[in-house]
Amino acid sequence: MSANEISRRDLLKRSSLLAVPALLGAEAAEAAAAVPAAPRVGAEVYTSIGVRPLINARGTYTIISGSRMLPEVRAAMDAAARHYVHLDELADAIGARLAELTKAEWGLVTSGCAAALTHATAACVAGGNPDLHVRIPDLRGFPRDEAVIPKHSRNVYDAAVRATGVRVIEVTTVAELEAALGPRTALVYILAGPEAEAGPLTTRAICDVAKGRSVPVLVDAAAEVLTVPNVHLQNGATLVAYSGGKCLRGPQSAGMLLGRKDLVRAAWVHSAPHHGFSRAMKVGKEEAMGMLTAVEMWAKRDHAGEWAQWTSWLDAIATRVKALDGVRTVVEQPEGLSNKTPSLQILWDPKRFGITGPRAARHLLDGDPRVAVFPAEVKGESETGLSVTPYMLAAGEEKIVADKIHALLSSPPRSAEPAAATSPGADLTGQWEVRIEYAAGVSSHTLHLMQHGSHLEGSHQGDFVSRDLTGSVEGKEVRVASNYPESHGDALTYNFSGQVAGEEMSGTLEMGEYRAARWTAKRRVHGKT
Repeated sequence: MSANEISRRDLLKRSSLLAVPALLGAEAAEAAAAVPAAPRVGAEVYTSIGVRPLINARGTYTIISGSRMLPEVRAAMDAAARHYVHLDELADAIGARLAELTKAEWGLVTSGCAAALTHATAACVAGGNPDLHVRIPDLRGFPRDEAVIPKHSRNVYDAAVRATGVRVIEVTTVAELEAALGPRTALVYILAGPEAEAGPLTTRAICDVAKGRSVPVLVDAAAEVLTVPNVHLQNGATLVAYSGGKCLRGPQSAGMLLGRKDLVRAAWVHSAPHHGFSRAMKVGKEEAMGMLTAVEMWAKRDHAGEWAQWTSWLDAIATRVKALDGVRTVVEQPEGLSNKTPSLQILWDPKRFGITGPRAARHLLDGDPRVAVFPAEVKGESETGLSVTPYMLAAGEEKIVADKIHALLSSPPRSAEPAAATSPGADLTGQWEVRIEYAAGVSSHTLHLMQHGSHLEGSHQGDFVSRDLTGSVEGKEVRVASNYPESHGDALTYNFSGQVAGEEMSGTLEMGEYRAARWTAKRRVHGKT
C-alpha cells in the first residue's frame, strides 16, 4: 500500500466518525443536555440515574459492590489518573514494592482475584513464552496442560483456572495426588479455608508432595486478611492470590498475585495490555496505584482499633434491639482468616413476631434507607433472625441499622406473610415441558413431578444434567426448586414460582446471581409431543 493510500479499516473508521453527528442529530443534542451541568456528589452519583444506594451490613460481597475504598486509595487513584506512564515499567516498580511490603519474592496487581488466578495458571502453563501465550486456551502441543485440584477446593471460582484451557484432575487423597502429579501437571490449585486445613490434603501436605515433583501450588485467598510474612507461602505454596476490594479496601476491580518472582513476572506477560486471551482482564494505572496504596495502608492501619470499633457498633445495635421483649442477640467471633470480622445474630420466635428472618432481610433491603443484611443461619423452626456484619459500615450507619431493625420488629409487616396453607387445586403428577425465557435467549427443560397431597418431588432435566426437585402446590400457587452441584465446582439453583391454569403453568424463575426469567409449562400427554 502506497503512502497516499489508506486501509479499508481506516476508511471505515473515518467514515463512521464523520457520520456520527448526522446520525445522532437532535437526539445527541437532547442527550447532551440531559447530562448534569455540575459534577455529581454524594449519593446523587447514583440517585441521579435512578439507582438507590444501600447500607452494607452484610460484608464484602461483590454483588453489593465489595468494600468501601480507603480515602488514601481514592486519593492515589485520582493522582494516578492525572499522568501517563508505561505500564510495563509500572508493573516492575509495583512488583518490587509489593515484594518489599509483603515479604514475598514479587507481586502483581490484577483486575480482581479471579484474574490473578487466570494469569497465574497461564504462567504455570506457558511460562513467559509469547509463542505459547498467544495460543491459550488452545493447549494442543503444550508440554503442561493439566491442573490438579483437591475435591475440597472445587468451587465456582475455579472457572478462572479452567479459563486457560487446562484439563482438571480432581483428587481426594494423598495417594491420588501423588498419582496425578506427572510431567503434564502445570499446577495444583487450592481454595484457602477450613476445608484446606482439615483431613489429609492440607495445604502443607499438598505443598510437600508438589515440591518434590517441582509442581507449583497456587492458593486462592481472595477474602482473607493479608498476613506478613504470608502464611500460605510459608506453608510451601508457590503463588497466592488476593482480592483488592475486600478486607484490603482497595479498588473493587483490582486483585493481587504474590509469590515466586519468575512466575509472577510471567503472569504479567499473560495480562493486559499484552494481547491474547487475557486482553480483556485489563488493570489501569489508577487501579494499580490504588491497590499498591491499599497494601501500604494495610501495614499502617490500626487493626486492633478497627476491631474495637466494629465490636462497639455491634454492641450498640444489640442494645437497641434487645430492648424488645422476645429478642435475643449473640456476637459470633470468626474462625480462620477469611472475612475476618465479628458478626451479630439477632434472633426471635417467628410465630410470636409474625415474620421470618428472610422476609425481614428483604423488607430492610426494600426500605428507605436500604439496609443489606443476611438472614441468620438457625436450626429448626423455633427461632429465626438476622445476621449483621460491621465490616463495611461507616461511622453513624450502625445507628441507622439498629433503628431500622428495631422499627421492623416493633411493628412487623404481618400482611406480607403468606396466607395459611390451602389444599392443592390440581394434581400436577406427570411430565411437564418447560420453556424458559432468559434476558437473552430461550431454553427447553422438563419437569417430572410426583404429587403427594400438597408436596411435590421429582426431577428437573436441564440442558445438560438432571436435578432432584422439591416443591408444593397450594390452591393454584405452585413452587418448585432444584439444585445441582456441577462437576466443575459451580452450582445452579432454580426456583420456579407461578400459577396453574388447567394443563399449563407459568410464572417467574429466580436463579440468584443470574437474575430472573419467565417460564411457561405444558403437561405432556402420553403419546403426544
